[in-house]
Amino acid sequence: MPNNLQQYFPMIRTKEEILSEIDNNRKLSARFYGWSLQQRGEFLSFCAGVKGVKVLYDSFSKEILNPEKAPERLEDLLSLLIRKNVRILCALPNDSTRIADENTLVVTDIVVELEDGSIANIEIQKIGYKFPGERCACYSADMLLRQYKRVRSARKKGFSYEDVKNVYTIVLFEQSPEPFQMFRDTYVHYFEQCSDSGLELELLQKYIFIPLDIFRKNHYNKTIESRLEAWLTFFSEDNPERIIELISSYPEFKFMYEDIYRICCNMEEVMGIFSEELRILDRNTVQLMIDEMQDELNTLNQQRDTLSAERDTLSAERDTLSAERDTLSAERDTLSAERDTLSAERDTLSRERDHLHVELERMKQLNRALAGQGRTEDIIKAATNEACREQLYKELGIC
Repeated sequence: MPNNLQQYFPMIRTKEEILSEIDNNRKLSARFYGWSLQQRGEFLSFCAGVKGVKVLYDSFSKEILNPEKAPERLEDLLSLLIRKNVRILCALPNDSTRIADENTLVVTDIVVELEDGSIANIEIQKIGYKFPGERCACYSADMLLRQYKRVRSARKKGFSYEDVKNVYTIVLFEQSPEPFQMFRDTYVHYFEQCSDSGLELELLQKYIFIPLDIFRKNHYNKTIESRLEAWLTFFSEDNPERIIELISSYPEFKFMYEDIYRICCNMEEVMGIFSEELRILDRNTVQLMIDEMQDELNTLNQQRDTLSAERDTLSAERDTLSAERDTLSAERDTLSAERDTLSAERDTLSRERDHLHVELERMKQLNRALAGQGRTEDIIKAATNEACREQLYKELGIC
């Protein structure tokens, strides 16, 4: 019994028919059974219409958006995203738009020149990588420079910077990177340069980012209400019911699905496409792991540097405390020595005081014995200690 999608696309075969063709071809059989059980199940599901096809598979998306085969499709999508009607003049080679080996990060990458001279680069990434803004800025600058060189070479002496037109960088993420996850309700982000003063200058570089995973979450079980939503549903949905809803509301998308299902009728070709997708996914996953490991390494290096700085600070504080301790110890020894000196001086003064008291008492007794004889002055002068004599003078009232 046909499934739902087979009712709309009669060229879809059953799983049994597909398996029969694979099992009867040694080459196809070797490739098919070389996949994991989960991968074989996924392949049969979309080929047999149990699930919708993954439009974001590189070969499928390039077939649908081919600017030379069906330019009206890409024109329609670009018009919705750029927010003005556009016409494609020609497709441009994109080999040099990737810096170094950055092309390994991109699944679909189509560059076209529009009728007004503007350049549009539309790319699809299965996994969004680190630094999406910085990467796109570099790609956009590269395309802008390519346009400048091409136009200047064509115009020669008649060249003017007015001849250099806008460059649009449009990125669709199947799985968007972390910064986009902070905006759970926004699935189209427009960027362009502007001043903080209100001065308006045409700085040419424009950016559009579309996180399809966020679009899916926002439109789960919601009605498709615009052509842009129709396109994003086309790119992101593999649910047969949603696909049927899409082609019922926007019949033109049915022809795009038919193009894909015709490819699926060629078992060798579609298996090659699926194998390439698995390879791209592995490559993307490895690159993502490298990026994540690099982030972890950077974090560890930062933590190490922080700990090293803290260790140096603690070491310096320890040295300072040690120096302060030595200073305090020296001060303590000095104070102890001064205390011993003061104690010795106190003992000496105490002994001198006792001696004075004894001599003073002796002199007083002698004074009382000789007072009647008028010999006080002689007694005082007889005192052996000057301090004792002064004390006697005071007590006897002698000036």
